[in-house]
Amino acid sequence: MAQARPLALVTGASSGIGFELAKLFADDGYDLVVAADDDAIHACAEKLRASGGEVRAEQVDLRKPDDVDRLYRSVTENGRRLDAAALNAGTGGGGRFVDRGLEEDLNTIDLNIRGTTHLAKFVLQDMVSANSGKVLFTSSLVATMPGSHQTVYNASKSFVQSFAEALQDELRDTDVTITVLMPGATETNFFRRVGMPDTLVGRIPKDDPGKVAKQGYDALMRGEKKVVASSPLSKGMGLMNKFLPDSVKAASNRLISR
Repeated sequence: MAQARPLALVTGASSGIGFELAKLFADDGYDLVVAADDDAIHACAEKLRASGGEVRAEQVDLRKPDDVDRLYRSVTENGRRLDAAALNAGTGGGGRFVDRGLEEDLNTIDLNIRGTTHLAKFVLQDMVSANSGKVLFTSSLVATMPGSHQTVYNASKSFVQSFAEALQDELRDTDVTITVLMPGATETNFFRRVGMPDTLVGRIPKDDPGKVAKQGYDALMRGEKKVVASSPLSKGMGLMNKFLPDSVKAASNRLISR
């Protein structure tokens, strides 16, 4: 009897880092459930099927608790056990906090914090029960920077960072591993989608999403705790952020984001 293929979940998988992560799982012999809030997820799933595995697409809005529930029911239908998950979906936006719409900022919190926490609860309870599994959280280099002109986005990524690092300690005596991917500015739809194409960070050359995903995926497979990806510039910024005063990091974030 042939051994069943492992199963992975990737959120935010319709483009960018999420799609590249999904490709790596597919090429590595995983069946997939891929999720995003736009209908492009169906075309992406079709591309991923070229690797020969089962790929299911779920168009869900992870800001909505009912959609989180529906996604995880789909993942675990027929008693399938999830072997790996990349919790990658996220959103954000620029501008001074007092000038931005309340709904915009609450949307960022609902996806980056609430949706991630809600889905991680389901994923990790099942993995800990089975004493097996790998989870990748997409954080960001800005998790270590006060987010002047990206106030809520940076704070939400700081939550993801702290949350994942706490989970690493809580699960230290299990065979469940938690890895944090910390990309720098990456060539994705993010800056256009959140209305920041004309900012400095929106215009500068950016890291390749395929290289970012590969470094994150390799770290996940090795069970490493954290990886800053992908270019030497991004890695250098990650190192500098350990030593720069918060006031300097806030001013830097303001200059690139306004």
